[in-house]
Amino acid sequence: MRLLDQDALERSSVAANCAMNRERRLPGYNRELGLNVIEFLSSRAASGTPVRWLDLCCGTANALFETAASFPSEIEITGVDLVDFFAGPPRPPRVRLLTASVATWEPEGTFDLITSVHGLHYVGDKLGVIANAARWLAPDGLFVANFDARSIRREDGSPAGPPLVRTLRAEGLSYDSRNKRISCRGWREIRMPYTFVGSDDQAGPNYTGQPAVNSHYARAVDSSGR
Repeated sequence: MRLLDQDALERSSVAANCAMNRERRLPGYNRELGLNVIEFLSSRAASGTPVRWLDLCCGTANALFETAASFPSEIEITGVDLVDFFAGPPRPPRVRLLTASVATWEPEGTFDLITSVHGLHYVGDKLGVIANAARWLAPDGLFVANFDARSIRREDGSPAGPPLVRTLRAEGLSYDSRNKRISCRGWREIRMPYTFVGSDDQAGPNYTGQPAVNSHYARAVDSSGR
């Protein structure tokens, strides 16, 4: 099996998939995330400081533009995507769009809401991005993303399976296996016993029906050899 490092993966046509989330609008975000984005952000607006939303793998950012146009309070919205496929101007002044790898990009400050709608399917170090998102949260912020635990593989290609899910939950993450969503409430430093070793962009379609990327990890062992 040929595994790709991060740079090679980002040159892959699978990682730059334009069929997933590229044109998705706000109602689609609400459905996929199991969250009314406007209602959640509005509940955060009472603090008197601008509400901050970060969307990873934002596609055209149509949902971000829609939110900025209708949100009644101060808001700062950041969208990050590997491909510069953002919808054309005029762009609302409250939306900042960046072309960058979500695997290496670092923000300034924390966020009230961090989302990724079907973006993690095309990321190499998925667990690393999840851990980063958790530490980018405000103390009472929310991270929620589509995530298929079956895309996490051991070095030999076998599924990481239930031990992975137990680790995620032990670190304070919630995983909904039915709806394929992972979430975290409030800032936390996540430490998982997995080291990213590469990605397989030939894994084939996942539950969405679109070609996706499997992420392979070496698992650390403790002193007992487990």
